[in-house]
Amino acid sequence: MLGLNKKDFSLLLIVAVLTMCAPFILNPFPEGSAMAQFNAGYPDLMQRFVIFGIFAVGFNILFGLTGYLSFGHAAFLGVGSYSAVWMFKLLSMNVIPAILLAVVVSGLFALVIGFISLRRSGIYFSILTLAFAQMSFNLAYSVLTPITNGETGLQLTLSDPRVLGQSATADGSIPVTSLFGIEMRSTYEMTVGPWLFQFNAGYYLCAFILLLSFYLAIRIFRSPFGLMLRAIKSNQTRLNYTGLNARPYTLAAFVISGMYAGLAGALMASMDPLAGAERMQWTASGEVVLMTILGGAGTLIGPVLGAGFIKYFENIFSKINDTVLHGWFEFMPDGLENLIVGILHPFIGKGWHLTLGLLFMLVVIFLPGGLVEGGQRIGRLFKRKKSDDAGDKAQSTPAE
Repeated sequence: MLGLNKKDFSLLLIVAVLTMCAPFILNPFPEGSAMAQFNAGYPDLMQRFVIFGIFAVGFNILFGLTGYLSFGHAAFLGVGSYSAVWMFKLLSMNVIPAILLAVVVSGLFALVIGFISLRRSGIYFSILTLAFAQMSFNLAYSVLTPITNGETGLQLTLSDPRVLGQSATADGSIPVTSLFGIEMRSTYEMTVGPWLFQFNAGYYLCAFILLLSFYLAIRIFRSPFGLMLRAIKSNQTRLNYTGLNARPYTLAAFVISGMYAGLAGALMASMDPLAGAERMQWTASGEVVLMTILGGAGTLIGPVLGAGFIKYFENIFSKINDTVLHGWFEFMPDGLENLIVGILHPFIGKGWHLTLGLLFMLVVIFLPGGLVEGGQRIGRLFKRKKSDDAGDKAQSTPAE
């Protein structure tokens, strides 16, 4: 179906169910309960889950298939955001033109950077991409201030021309981003007993684009082009000896990956029309590397899982503080309660990076294939247990 085999269609279906039912899946605890702080089903965070999922899926096409590790992919994220905001300022608040412009501009930018960087491989390629990203970051803060508005960031104003749209609403405020009249911030709330579920228009647009991006990634993985990228990762020297030139393939993968990043940047600007140079910082590039490795580099669904895992830690786990811990352990004697809170204190709140780092170390050491490998091991364990039970049952059955 859709040109996919049964396994790939199942993966696409899983991603579709996870994204479309996210308001229910991410709100398992009743509002007002002690565990409600672990709910993640509010629009801003759900949007980040899928947007960074797109970013990681695109990065995986380069890193997971070709083995080229880029430390500068956040440059394309920033370029996509700036392009989208400029489209909102000059043309209209419709998100479609902004997304299209961002994808095209980031693709052209990736073509230039990739053409230079791919003259080298290995650590030298990684350093070149990091250098280009830092150059872009510094240019956005200084030389390109008329375009990027420097450290303040590019924002919408009432003086923006907006050729095909209004510069101000009837009440004198700045218009909001929309899709043919549907505002991206519009949210429908549904209350079911003590549970509150929010359905946001902007989130479902991002989710739909994630599904399209994931489907395209599957087709790339299963295509002859994807097979050539795997050959490059396996042994590029041997491939060159066969007479095949690997550079056009790696450059194409780099450009496609950059366009995915630009798409993610455009969606970020579509949900919140603001673009800043901090999106180009090296830490943002390192984040997508962590997402891909944590989820499972070279797998299809791994980067999506890794993006969701890290963004959950960043936005939910980091909010746990000493007060919350004291509430959890208040049933214990005071001395024991204070001891446990003191032990856990470095790993929560602002120290959530330490917890994430330890988890990342455990995954790299014990699950080199990431979260996907962990799921596969659990699946094999249950299959083995099921087959053992079937074997025991067969042995206990008397022969006729």
